Amino acid sequence: MTVVIPAYNEADGVVPVLDRIFQAVESTLELLVVVDSAEDTTVPVVQGHPRFGDGLGLLVNTYGRGPAHAIRFGIDHASHDVVVVTMADGSDDPRQIDPLSRLVERGVVVAAASRYSPGGQQVGGPLLKGLISKSAGRSLGMLARVGTHDATNSFKAYNTQFIREVGIHSTSGFEIGLELTAKARRLRRPVAELSTIWLDRTIGDSNFDMVAWIPKYLRWYRFAFGPALTIEQVSQQAAKIAALNQRVTTRNGTSS
Repeated sequence: MTVVIPAYNEADGVVPVLDRIFQAVESTLELLVVVDSAEDTTVPVVQGHPRFGDGLGLLVNTYGRGPAHAIRFGIDHASHDVVVVTMADGSDDPRQIDPLSRLVERGVVVAAASRYSPGGQQVGGPLLKGLISKSAGRSLGMLARVGTHDATNSFKAYNTQFIREVGIHSTSGFEIGLELTAKARRLRRPVAELSTIWLDRTIGDSNFDMVAWIPKYLRWYRFAFGPALTIEQVSQQAAKIAALNQRVTTRNGTSS
């Protein structure tokens, strides 16, 4: 499998995350850390890691700044049939990477690590952000039947061919997890989940800009509801959503 980690100035905390992933994952692993600039403080730390060049790679994203571009860039460079997206801040449990990957190998196109299913938990983090995320995840799971109670979580495994088939239209924030889950639902492709315990980062600050990104998330949220679509119809509607979201970014001068 390929594991993609978007990173922004994570020099202080990325090494333990990399170490835990290499210790936890038993499958053949390609681990790609993606940064926006060669000057990012994450770069020398990754390059100095003992596994650099031996399953660990570093990519400088050329699609544009921000996590959405970094994730898409990493996925486009993935060498394996399964790609897992996880964060550089240590909030995700690397022991679940293999089980999520196996769900994709068994036939689902999206396997989500769910904080809001039975046995899952979110420890720490801003209260309002957590409440909004939980409400969105549970309502999508129950009402839109997307296959997971945590569509907004970025910690997911994907069928690489599915992503290349439907494309990624998000250009800002961490919309991609919700976008691809919504696309899978409208195409009636299988989605599954495993419960997870998410721990708020203990080093550095989060780059999540809730006020700027909520309107964009809402469009993908609404897209998850509706009748089955063809690939062409999904691409057309997703392109419209992406254009609307880009207008919001341009009007507000919001950074990706």
